[in-house]
Amino acid sequence: MGREELIVKERLKKIEELRKLGINPYTYKFENKQASSDLQEKYKKLKSGSRTKNKARVAGRVMIIRDIGKLIFSSIQDGSGKIQIQLQEGETPKKDLELFKKYVDSGDIIGIEGTILRTKRGELTVLAKKIEVLTKAILPLPEKWHGLQDDEERLRKRYLDIISNPETKELFIKKQKFWQTIRNFLLERGFLEVETPVLETSAGGAAANPFKTHHNSLDVDVFLRISMGELWQKKLMIAGYEKTFEIGRQFRNEGMDMEHLQDYTQMEFYWAYADFKDGMKLVEEMYKKAAKEVLGTLKFETHGYKVDLGKKWELYDYKSVIKKYTGIDIYKDDEKKIIKKIEELGIECDKNLGKWRLVDNLWKFCRKKLLGPGFLVNQPVELAPLAKTSRDDEKAVEQFQVIIAGTELGNGYSELNDALEQEKRFIEQAKEKAKGDKDAMEHDKEFVEALKYGMPPTCGFGVSERLFSYLVDKPIRECVIFPLMKPEGK
Repeated sequence: MGREELIVKERLKKIEELRKLGINPYTYKFENKQASSDLQEKYKKLKSGSRTKNKARVAGRVMIIRDIGKLIFSSIQDGSGKIQIQLQEGETPKKDLELFKKYVDSGDIIGIEGTILRTKRGELTVLAKKIEVLTKAILPLPEKWHGLQDDEERLRKRYLDIISNPETKELFIKKQKFWQTIRNFLLERGFLEVETPVLETSAGGAAANPFKTHHNSLDVDVFLRISMGELWQKKLMIAGYEKTFEIGRQFRNEGMDMEHLQDYTQMEFYWAYADFKDGMKLVEEMYKKAAKEVLGTLKFETHGYKVDLGKKWELYDYKSVIKKYTGIDIYKDDEKKIIKKIEELGIECDKNLGKWRLVDNLWKFCRKKLLGPGFLVNQPVELAPLAKTSRDDEKAVEQFQVIIAGTELGNGYSELNDALEQEKRFIEQAKEKAKGDKDAMEHDKEFVEALKYGMPPTCGFGVSERLFSYLVDKPIRECVIFPLMKPEGK
């Protein structure tokens, strides 16, 4: 019998014995619980070696136990942090001391009532006067120094990762702060938060491969959305709303890497009577606000780049950047020359994608050379079927992508509101899709019909949790609290 099996057997025995003693090892509640962090703050001026008569009631998971005879020290962890517990002969009632010694193990969740003191070593401590077993753990926690070393296991059992690693717990507190900052930023500027469908009969609003399923009641095939309600929010602009946004999950049936996942959180806003230049000003302000709230600074290192969001944001011209780093003129050079350059640079991609997808692969190579912060502008019309044609160059669109640390961290544009032009572009996209371009959009006739009723000039913008992953300098999968995993054994 292995070590863990022996531990489990012993703990099951303790559960049975507790029940025979009339003690429920899985209680219903613990009243008047105080947060460990509140106590640490309240008594931060209490001197070492000092004792008080002040009572405290704390509860949490037992992390360590040190039994040194007449004294037992234990550390318990609650949702706000840790606090030390002390059990002492002559101070802790005998029955509670015996209960702890005989039945409490690391990993158990207990409640303690006692008085506050600070040890000679300076540790704020609750001197236990009463112990309650709230939840008896059956499986042992990973050993402190030899715990969850395997990344797959750590992500699969994220709850253990959070218990064991305070930095993991803090990561998701920061993530909540990140999205709440963005939400509050938009609400304060008069944007209305909306909800749009997750299931769609036509996957629209982005260039991506959707997940497909079947709706039994309607007997139709449906797709999980690939954008945060882009076409739906534009219909709301048509309806008369002038500022909307949505934060939610979206799904793309594509590859997984440091920057990409199949399901992730995205925010998109739509702003009537504004254009891409207005969008750039708002987005720069929003990003600075989010970074300041999450990191406390506008300067940070991420993925090998040193970033300062406080400096002047650059404008990167799509055509010029590609010309500078590859020598390719995207409008003059033909597909054959572009493929040759892609091969020279060692860029891995499908050579049958068509000229403009190949050009976009060149751009992604060049993007890694750019520190940012800045905005990429003047993308080709062929790569942005939902954006308005540029007032300065009919070959380009009024699009802006946020470029930070060699990657794209947000995308927006002056929305195309010419229904006839939109219909023409959808038809061209459908042809590309028929040729095998999985990322090409479908011809959404219902959206075109809505546009024919008239949509005001509008700026739209979207950003995903990739931005957060770059702020905290981690792969995006690490920043998902419960990432999708293969079932064990497969």
